[in-house]
Amino acid sequence: METLTSPFGAFQLQRLPVRNKETLRAWDAADEYLLNHLAELNLGSEHTGKVLVINDNFGALTLALAQHQPTCWSNSWLAHESIKHNAKLNGTDITGVRNLPSTEPLEFSPLVVCMKLPHNTCLLEEQLRVLRKAVPDGTMVIASDMAKHIHTSTLELFEKHFGPTTTSLARKKARLIFATVNKQIKNTDSPFPRTIEHNGMKLVNHAGVFSRQKLDIGTRFFLQHLPEAQQDATIIDLGCGNGALGVHIARCNSQGHIHFVDESYMSVQSAEGSWLANGLDDRAQFTTNDCLTGFPKDSANIIVCNPPFHQGNTVGDHIAWRMFQQSYDVLKKGGELRIIGNRHLGYHTKLKRLFGNCQTFASDNKFVVLSARKKA
Repeated sequence: METLTSPFGAFQLQRLPVRNKETLRAWDAADEYLLNHLAELNLGSEHTGKVLVINDNFGALTLALAQHQPTCWSNSWLAHESIKHNAKLNGTDITGVRNLPSTEPLEFSPLVVCMKLPHNTCLLEEQLRVLRKAVPDGTMVIASDMAKHIHTSTLELFEKHFGPTTTSLARKKARLIFATVNKQIKNTDSPFPRTIEHNGMKLVNHAGVFSRQKLDIGTRFFLQHLPEAQQDATIIDLGCGNGALGVHIARCNSQGHIHFVDESYMSVQSAEGSWLANGLDDRAQFTTNDCLTGFPKDSANIIVCNPPFHQGNTVGDHIAWRMFQQSYDVLKKGGELRIIGNRHLGYHTKLKRLFGNCQTFASDNKFVVLSARKKA
């Protein structure tokens, strides 16, 4: 655990989920740069309850600004949990902080808007579009990120929705973006949610969903090799995205109970939209969560998963490994975890170590579908 030193105080911050021997910090130079700039603005009592923080990953911005009772708007359930976790760790009072999911509207007019850029262009534009409607004319929006992620196209999006946009000088390889809201610029209608079809199955995609323009090739391959569930089976679509896997299983199984789980608010909303778009009944649950934390042990017959290999900009298999470990606990004896992954990720070795078995169910030149069963 490391300490962030800012003009607003020093804070010990942890990344969630907490890992032993964590080597990555829970903030970056872009957080530091933004906090230093906000300190120069000398926010006063008139800003209390009027500060909007967007996409704060682990709470660095929110804890520093807690006295101003910010609203924290994010597509990540885990980000909101990180704010609570790190507030408790530092003894920071966040009773006035409001955690607002990206699926809920902005129903107040902030005087200060600060954001970390999401690394999903569609989500960024959707957030800018919503901001354009919500904030008063003349409001300054300040965004931050590492300079390598700020492109000409990024600035063009800000100019499209807000008007003239400038950037700061680079500091520790980070930059700030400054834009002033101009209400005379015509707002554009959102193309989301967008519904796509695949083999007669309708899939609803909100802006924050992976592969929201069309069904990705990995999922398309996985759909051909999903397990056949008994009619009364309990099935979990873990990391559900738009719900393609669970919806496909439900369409083939008229009685199985499906549980859709993702840490992205927009993904869970998309999965629910997909379920309804296909005219399915009320035998599904939809949950935003950190993997399967809190799920009853020995409760599921089948878990299907297309695990992510990154958390934000951090590439690695730690999220997949957490999914595998928790799946083992949640599966009933004899239950199956079936996953898809890129061939080079080596999931076969991890699953065999955890379950004591792993079968290659299908493969092509890029993907492999693996099956592991919890021993009876």
